[in-house]
Formats: sequence, structure tokens, C-alpha cells
Amino acid sequence: MKHIDGGITAAKGFKAAGVFAGIRYKKNDMAMVYSEVPCKAAGTFTTNIIKAAPVKWDMKTVKNSEYVQAIVVNSGVANACTGEVGMTYCEDMAQVAGECLNISKDAVLVASTGLIGKQLPMDKIKAGIYNLSKSLGSTMKHGVLAAESIMTTDTKKKEIALSIELGGKEVIIGAMGKGSGMIHPNMCTMLSFIATDAAISKELLQEALSEDIKITYNMISVDGDTSTNDTVLMLANGLAGNEEIKEKNEDFYKFVKALNYINTYMAKKIAEDGEGATSLFEVKVVNAESQEQAAKLAKSIIASNLTKAAIFGNDLNWGRILCAMGYSGANFNPDNVDLYFESASGKVKIIEDGVGVFYDKDVAVKIISSPEMTAIADIKMGSEKATAWGCDLSYDYVRINASYCAYSYEMVAN
Repeated sequence: MKHIDGGITAAKGFKAAGVFAGIRYKKNDMAMVYSEVPCKAAGTFTTNIIKAAPVKWDMKTVKNSEYVQAIVVNSGVANACTGEVGMTYCEDMAQVAGECLNISKDAVLVASTGLIGKQLPMDKIKAGIYNLSKSLGSTMKHGVLAAESIMTTDTKKKEIALSIELGGKEVIIGAMGKGSGMIHPNMCTMLSFIATDAAISKELLQEALSEDIKITYNMISVDGDTSTNDTVLMLANGLAGNEEIKEKNEDFYKFVKALNYINTYMAKKIAEDGEGATSLFEVKVVNAESQEQAAKLAKSIIASNLTKAAIFGNDLNWGRILCAMGYSGANFNPDNVDLYFESASGKVKIIEDGVGVFYDKDVAVKIISSPEMTAIADIKMGSEKATAWGCDLSYDYVRINASYCAYSYEMVAN
């Protein structure tokens, strides 16, 4: 497995584009991903009962379509809570993209991110789709433009590519995504698109993705809000020429390992780029009785606003971490817990057997003030573990979300 330059266009046969359609003010706001040949498709979606129209469209398309060949994404307007009109607009987006690319509308997935409750400005969307289809390319620059065009309050693009060998053939997996706010375990206001030239059955592609999000995207939190638009889509076009993976053999598990690397990287980048965040906060719960128990504890800690505020202020208030563990719903003995803080600046034990121990406060403050900080909770009950990712909670988070519409977009569309 080798980390290579690139993103969504790194795999054979994939093209991408990003353009300005006028949905947002002076920022590229539409992207397209296209495969030269039909793809197997897999997807995972928000657990929120309120699902945006594009989520409903994609759930149906992934399940029922024989193949998928394109994804169209807009930022600025979420197309959520828009009723039947919103569903019609999804179909219109797919129809126009299909006509431009000479494929069926049922081979087009759509995604939207931005303000909830506004209808899509379809004249601009349709013109944007046309321009995207004429701008497609397979270079790294095309991938970067696509990744930048789906950003909302994100401060940086998010993309990655890996090379692995399956059956003697080089296989590439590339990805791009976005996410900064309205982020909580069990998906978040995040979009992630993964493209691979691997040959793999639709069933195993879906299984690999569904299982992996449980330990990647479902283990991040910025603010405790689960969005209406969360979507992870994966396309596999088979152009690498490896023997198609139809069973859980060595190649399947190599593929799963690479996919986990991709999704872990993307999940951490989303958590790190949380609205107003100044640091990535990682939590590891180790020596748990079960993975489920470890995951509950880890998620509870990273979702604690009091803990996140303490991290922002470099405040060594470890009692907040124990408190978050206590209300997680997982059973454990607090008298057996050891807690450590760790970063590139070092590692220090804060609690032993549920009681605070002596430590060098200057060293501890230096550790928690690092751009990436890890809290390790050892609960001494078994051998299972789980990792979750979040960020600190700063003044800027409130500032951004207290005037979200004006801060984020200065909407062009009425």
C-alpha cells in the first residue's frame, strides 16, 4: 500500500471538474465525477430521519441501478426539507447530466450541501452541469478543482489517493470529501466520494464500505449535530484489470485495509477542520470488554462540549473526561481507569485507577496545546479498543453558527 499524489482522478478512467455556477458568491460551487465506463456503486447515508432529497435519490439509485457512471455535486444549497419539488430537482439534475454525458439518468448520483430549506436555483444548476461536462479532465488539477468546489465552511480541501497491488495488478483508490460543521457520530454534514479502478462485485463493495464507516466516519464529532445530507459514495470501474473480487479472499482484505486507510484519513481531516477548530482531538479507549463498549466511551468523550472547551483553553480538567465516560451508556469500573494525554510533545499519565496522580503540569499543558492531541483511556476490562476523532470548541464556532447564512455564503440565488 503506497500513498500517492492525487485524489478523485487518480484511478484509471475517472475524470472530474469543478466550476463556478453562481450559487455562491465568487466561489466554485459545483463539481462532477465521471467514469469513462460503467461502475459498480456503493453508498452509505445519514441516519437522521429527515433526509435531504439527494440522499433519497442516491439511496434508490445505488440499490436499484445496474451501474453508475457519474456524480454531480453542488454546494451552497442543501436541497433538504424541500418536499416533492426537491425530489423533482434531483431527477432534473440527473437527467441533464445524463444528456450531457450520453448516459442514463439512472446512472447519475447527485449530492448537495449548504443551507437547509432553500430550493435549488435550477437555471444555474443546469448551466453548471453543462459547463462541468465540458470541463472534465483526468489530471490532478481537475481533481483539486472538484474537491475545492464542494467546500462550504471548510477551510481546506480534503483528498487522498493510494496504490495497492491486487492479483499482480496495480489498483488505485482516490477520494475527495468535505465536512466542517453539523458533524456527529453516525455520519455528519459530510460528503465523501471514493473512486477506484478495482474490479469487485457490487455486493462486496457495499459490504466493505458499510463495515468500514462504522470505525471511521461514524467515529467523528465536531458539534453533536447529525446532518440531513450525509453521504459516502464509492464507484469501482474495474479498469485496473485485476481478477474481479467475488469472495472474501486475500485480495478482498487487502482492498478493505486500503479503504480503511482512505476513510480514516478523510475522517480525521474532517474532524481537524471542524468549524472554528484549532486542534484535532483524538480519543483512544483501550483494553475494553468489547469494541462496542470502547466505541461508546470514545464517542462520548469527543462529543463532550465541556471537554472540547477545555482542550481549546489548554485546561487540564480531566474530570470532564471521566464524566463523559460515566454518561456514555457503557458499563465500566471508574476505579480501574488510567488516563493519559499524548502528542508529538510527549506522553503523561493523568489518572491511575480513577484517581489523579502527580504530573508535570508544564509538560501536560504543552501536550494538550499541540495541533494534534490524544487522550488514552485504559479501562482494564479486556483486549478490545476503539478510536474516535473530534476537535476543540472555540469562540469561532459560536461566531460562525450565530450568523451562518451571512458568514458562509452571501447567497446569490433567491
